[in-house]
Amino acid sequence: MCRSIKRLREGATPAPREEIEAAALQYVRKISGFAKPASHNESVFEIAVAEIAEASQQLLDGLEVKGAF
Repeated sequence: MCRSIKRLREGATPAPREEIEAAALQYVRKISGFAKPASHNESVFEIAVAEIAEASQQLLDGLEVKGAF
């Protein structure tokens, strides 16, 4: 679905926060159909990006990497 979102987990190397936020923004844009929301939708758009970025960070932090990647 979101082929332009790059893989954020590269072995044991943590993903930079900026890349996690960029991926969350790309995801919200794809889901909503808006590259830039109208002013009346900005807050819900920004909340979605923040929540997805946080969930992504929790996922990446919680993964246990075993063996080579």
